[in-house]
Amino acid sequence: MNSIANSNANQNDTKQHPFLAITVVALMTFMGVLTETSMNVTFPTLMKHFQISLATVQWVTTGYLLTVALLTITSAFLKRRFTNKQLFISAALLFIVGDIMCGLATSYWLLLIGRIIQAGCVGLTGPLMNNIILDVVPPHKLGTYMGMANLIVLVAPAIGPTFGGAVVAFASWRMIFWITVPVTLVLLILGVLIIKQYSPTEHYEFDWLRFGLLSIGLISLLMGFNILGQPHVLIKFSVYIILSVVMFGLFGWRSKYSQKALFKLSVFKRSAFLFSFLPYVLLQYSNIGINFMLPSYVQMVNGASSFIGGLILLPGSILNGFGQPLYGWMLDHLGGKLPLYLGNTLFFIPLVIFTIFGQHISIMNIIILYTIFAAGRSMAFGNSMAYGLEKLNRDERNDANALYGTGNMVAGSLGTTIIATLMTSVNLANFSNAENIAAGSQVAFGMLAFIGIINFILFRKLFRSAK
Repeated sequence: MNSIANSNANQNDTKQHPFLAITVVALMTFMGVLTETSMNVTFPTLMKHFQISLATVQWVTTGYLLTVALLTITSAFLKRRFTNKQLFISAALLFIVGDIMCGLATSYWLLLIGRIIQAGCVGLTGPLMNNIILDVVPPHKLGTYMGMANLIVLVAPAIGPTFGGAVVAFASWRMIFWITVPVTLVLLILGVLIIKQYSPTEHYEFDWLRFGLLSIGLISLLMGFNILGQPHVLIKFSVYIILSVVMFGLFGWRSKYSQKALFKLSVFKRSAFLFSFLPYVLLQYSNIGINFMLPSYVQMVNGASSFIGGLILLPGSILNGFGQPLYGWMLDHLGGKLPLYLGNTLFFIPLVIFTIFGQHISIMNIIILYTIFAAGRSMAFGNSMAYGLEKLNRDERNDANALYGTGNMVAGSLGTTIIATLMTSVNLANFSNAENIAAGSQVAFGMLAFIGIINFILFRKLFRSAK
């Protein structure tokens, strides 16, 4: 166990330059998000290369995000049990091993295993970044610092699709992984030198039973939605969903009596957490879903190249990333209503237009609408979490952070799975494949627009509870 005296000394040193450690961890998270968003553009190429369907190839993203979610569940325990440096080194090594496996993969399943191993990086560094911020940054500056950290992480979605599309167009999808290996090695060395411990660690007994129940529940849920678009699967879908509900029920029952470490569900009793958590995960669900859908849409419907498929997201993703410090400043200085309501409005309007014209959208219109969508989603997304954390006590924040992170990744997994199902849900004989994909995409756009309405209701409840 680290001594409290040493912890306080390290904490004081870090508070002089808190952004150094945050930056290194954020950059490692950036690498994981970069490969994730790069792979979305490669789906049509991977489908041809490995002779697999869209429902199968999307597990490259869904499996990745699910693994991140399962690791994020444990982040409250890991934060108390292991040092920041131990977690960071583990994350970097997992990423490098996954990179090498994916770069050498001779089959789809080897690629998928490599992606699952690689997911350990973001599963560890994403919560670690937020926990370091919570350790060293006062509550009234949370919005600004989280905005600055998210700037680094969210630049990855800005360049990820374009990077992936360019690599596929001019080289090979395998180069996505070989290019990122040396960068990760440099970050590993910097992390060893810079990252210190800012709070004491203790030995805790991990709750493997609750973790297992929750893991089975989440996997069953995703498996159920993954097969939903296939014919004659109603019984199998029902079995998966029933199993998921049973596992979640057992998890909730066990949580009432367990004294072992995982995370505390009692934070859900706090309205400030509940009504910020729900729009947070819905915004992430929408973001991951549409980032998967649009590159596939322009390639399958508009006949664009993989390079163009990635490029269409670039302007919106740049605004998404580089707007983070401004959005955080808005929360700290102007309160929560302006960035959350304005952000959700900008999120909602393009989705309504997408829904109306979903079967015939030009590439230029997609770029414009996605840019507005990305700005609004980004403004509301990070501030939902920061606003909720501001209203919680310090001893509740580690558990809340674990739940935000887990919900974030589960929502992303569901977003990819459900959007892929909806895109292929229309199968009319008198339609071409492109027309069927366009019609299915229109259904998906409508669902995402409905989420915008739900978010307005949730934000209203959030501000009422804050009073």
